[in-house]
Amino acid sequence: MTQTRDPSRVLIFDTTLRDGEQSPGATMSHAEKLEIAGMLDEMGVDIIEAGFPIASEGDFAAVSEIAKQAQNAVICGLARAQIPDIDRCWEAVRHARQPRIHTFIGTSPLHRAIPNLDMDQMADRIHETVTHARNLCDNVQWSPMDATRTEHDYLCRVVEIAIRAGATTINIPDTVGYTAPRESAALIAMLLERVPGADGIVFATHCHNDLGMATANSLAAVEAGARQVECTINGLGERAGNTALEEVVMALKVRHDIMPFSTGIDTRRIMGLSRRVAQVSGFPVQFNKAIVGKNAFLHESGIHQDGVLKNVETFEIMRPADIGLNEANIAMGKHSGRAALRSKLADLGYELGDNQLKDVFVRFKALADRKKEVFDDDLVALVQDSAANTDSDYLQVRTLRVVCGGGEPATATLTMVVGDGEQTIERQGDGPVDAAFNCVNALFAHQATLQLYQVHAVTEGTDAQATVSVRLEEDGRIATGQAADTDTILASVKAYVGALNRLKLRREKTSPDSDTRSISMYSH
Repeated sequence: MTQTRDPSRVLIFDTTLRDGEQSPGATMSHAEKLEIAGMLDEMGVDIIEAGFPIASEGDFAAVSEIAKQAQNAVICGLARAQIPDIDRCWEAVRHARQPRIHTFIGTSPLHRAIPNLDMDQMADRIHETVTHARNLCDNVQWSPMDATRTEHDYLCRVVEIAIRAGATTINIPDTVGYTAPRESAALIAMLLERVPGADGIVFATHCHNDLGMATANSLAAVEAGARQVECTINGLGERAGNTALEEVVMALKVRHDIMPFSTGIDTRRIMGLSRRVAQVSGFPVQFNKAIVGKNAFLHESGIHQDGVLKNVETFEIMRPADIGLNEANIAMGKHSGRAALRSKLADLGYELGDNQLKDVFVRFKALADRKKEVFDDDLVALVQDSAANTDSDYLQVRTLRVVCGGGEPATATLTMVVGDGEQTIERQGDGPVDAAFNCVNALFAHQATLQLYQVHAVTEGTDAQATVSVRLEEDGRIATGQAADTDTILASVKAYVGALNRLKLRREKTSPDSDTRSISMYSH
């Protein structure tokens, strides 16, 4: 089992594939989950919470496959405090080199009312389910959901019960993002002091960001004695998200002088993972996001630029290379060859197979004919667009022509592959995007509603690529699409079609999505 013996070592528990994926619209495909898990494993994440095995057949299959493929990390599955949940979780993780069962129950007054258990009944349930989990697996994590709003005496009581029943890690969740840093630290310190046997257990912290304090709360808990931090890439998660892995890891690295703790994370892989998670989840990273935001290492103020040119440490507390960001943003052009493209993409953290490299190279050449210079961010957008929109999709955009202005309604003419055939249609709309979307709707019937339409420029200039994100909802299913092109209208249609392709796949799932939705309310 993974337990920390070095008092300065902090374990990183990544829940991007479980709590992060519960963000509305962030559902990932089976292949995407396996890919992200592999990247997390290579980066040095100690524990990967791969999913909620009982939620659906798809979740079970993903957790099971990740468990079989993981080389280094502990693979963890989540289970409610119910015997069938725990058994299903064990079936999914049992083939991992290092399996872990993570079981939980809500312990605050509000959450005790959900299963309608009094304090004694809940204590009995905790003892029964943790004991059952430990009989299956020697690495068991237990969480009192909404711990930060649980009475301290009762929290101490149930934590002691879980430890006596065999839990090896005790996680203290701030489920609703309510606590503040000094409270987070005091809670961990109180448990370590009051609970018998706590000194031999790894205490963890799981913070949500509803008040913008998730990272601060997690670091405060570490300073008080927690030695496992639960987090996600880009802070992905329900509502305002979770503690961001990149923020915790880089805070401990940069401020080692006042927080003398270490992790096993290869920080040079952070940017590549951030970009990939953003792409597969459909959740773009805000430009001024700490560590991984597009503007995190940009300086526009004259005073800042002058200082950085004289001494980079004047306004930069870490190097871009520390997180895997290529410092030399050198443009490539239409004369650059495939070998140069492969090398540049490797510098950016992308190792592509021959088939995908071929596709990206074709797109790169087409872009280079339209743009004078192709920068790093352009290449990242090309890779992400290639992965999101493939020739195997049911719906594929072929050509688009839009006419607008002159006081007349905008008119779009779209040629699109629908299944095995190619169709062309013309429609009008309130503006070019609306007209183009109306064409798609006429060719592919659906009841989805548009929840999000977002456009941002990849680089500067009038020839910049636009990255468009679209989120659709249909019958409770949510899907996202993302595409990039120098033609904003074309990128919009490709993103819209990408989201429809994902919705179509979810319609065809053998396991109903309602299973997942009914269980997601128990996220801690």
